[in-house]
Amino acid sequence: MSWKLKEKIDLLLSKEKGTVYKDPGGKITIALVYPNTYHVGMSNLGFQGIYGLLNRMNDVVCERAFLPENMDIDEYIRTETELFSMESKTPLRSFDIVAFSVSFENDYPNIVRILQLSNLPLRSSERKAHHPFIIMGGVCAFFNPEPVSDFFDICFIGEAEEMLPEFLNLYKSSKDRFELLKKSLTIEGLYVPQFYSISYDDEGKIAARHQSEGAPEFIKKRSWKDLSKVHMMTSIITPETEFADMCLIEVMRGCPWSCRFCMISHIYSPVRKKGLQEIEQEITIAQSKTKRIGLIAPSLTDYPHIKDVMKIPGVDFSITSLRASEKSAELVRFMKGHKSISIAPEAGTERLRKVIHKRITEEDILQTSESIFSEGIETLRLYFMVGLPTETREDINGIINLVKKIKGIAPRGNITLSISTFVPKPFTPFQWHSMENPSEVKERLKIIKKGLLPIRSVKVFHDVPKYAYMQGLFAVGDRRVSKVLKEMVNLKEWTKSVEAAGLRKDFYIFREKELNEIFPWDFIDAGIAKEKLWAEYQEALSCS
Repeated sequence: MSWKLKEKIDLLLSKEKGTVYKDPGGKITIALVYPNTYHVGMSNLGFQGIYGLLNRMNDVVCERAFLPENMDIDEYIRTETELFSMESKTPLRSFDIVAFSVSFENDYPNIVRILQLSNLPLRSSERKAHHPFIIMGGVCAFFNPEPVSDFFDICFIGEAEEMLPEFLNLYKSSKDRFELLKKSLTIEGLYVPQFYSISYDDEGKIAARHQSEGAPEFIKKRSWKDLSKVHMMTSIITPETEFADMCLIEVMRGCPWSCRFCMISHIYSPVRKKGLQEIEQEITIAQSKTKRIGLIAPSLTDYPHIKDVMKIPGVDFSITSLRASEKSAELVRFMKGHKSISIAPEAGTERLRKVIHKRITEEDILQTSESIFSEGIETLRLYFMVGLPTETREDINGIINLVKKIKGIAPRGNITLSISTFVPKPFTPFQWHSMENPSEVKERLKIIKKGLLPIRSVKVFHDVPKYAYMQGLFAVGDRRVSKVLKEMVNLKEWTKSVEAAGLRKDFYIFREKELNEIFPWDFIDAGIAKEKLWAEYQEALSCS
């Protein structure tokens, strides 16, 4: 083992509060892996919450591992050190279970890299009895695990709070890998990819899915019913994260607004809200480590106890993006001393906001912006998208005009635009839609930047479009996309990797899909009728 790598891990551990160390004797050992760097992974509430959940089980030892920084990957390779866990420095291949928590599609290539650094066979079918059981959870497993399904023994379709204890009970009672895989079919929400095969037609579309070993045709997504019975909060506090020395606490899961581009509002249903008493208890727990509390929900303004929570004394609260509304304007009064607040208009015109079902008006946006600046907030961050269905240059100019109007309300305030490229997601009405031409997306971004350049105190940031298109491929891809991920280890560039894998990117992301087309994720029963999503899609297109 490289001492340089060990010392770096020890330095990170020395800054943490809440790290769990357990004697592994007689316990199930689990390496919880986030397929990105420590800084990114430790900023993720889902990853932190599962770490706490597993370590509260008496018969489980859960330790963490992450994708090393680039310079550290070179050190791993140079010294022939296998990727190891933080807490005990144990190689991942020595754990009973390696559990990946996957939240972002663009982390898929990192899964392959981590397995290689761990000296573990990539594909489930290649692993033997002495290899750890490798599982996948997280939001990416909810909606379309197919691009990475060949790499995992089991994928957890849905929220894992119930499924994990059920699976671990099966693990303890199973004699071998195959018995565990077979028994896993009895647990709702567990998907065993190797018990399924896919056939394709002459056009490359999915013709059929075939089950074996008695596997069910459909996998029903699991949802945790009572949010008050689980502590989904930051387990380890550290300054080495996006939210330095802050404890994140989930107050609500799901969103009632159902914007047509948003996957979260469609797959995290039904909406569930944590009780005020439970939030107060979690804040008390958090205060033993920090005074900084981040409240997490897709739409905090819809949490009924939000004002009561923010009145709790002695806490420095941080909140996620606010919805442009009168309720949000009231919340801003609790944010005195904070430098910035975010709202998400998403589109620049009323017409396009109707297309995407973003039920806020220009008046809502302007009034909320005025309230934010009137309370002394220095910077307003605005989230927009480009490349949305039916979007025109008029809608792009609408973004410029809207920002100018907000600037007119508060000449001294700072405005920061964060612009992302639209990516169609499974289980949304826009899952049938193609992505906009890359050259057109770049041109629209140029128009926005040029139009706002003369205005003082306005900054424009946007994603890198090529990575948005990579995300699009991984979001709607099928099992054949795993070949692309393997190629990316050496080629890096995803477009070259698609060609090397013998696939066409236009087939996946630049093609309008048909109503009756079989999608890679159609085997998941997310509680949303495909016909209803199609009707929503047609209604959206009619707004143009």
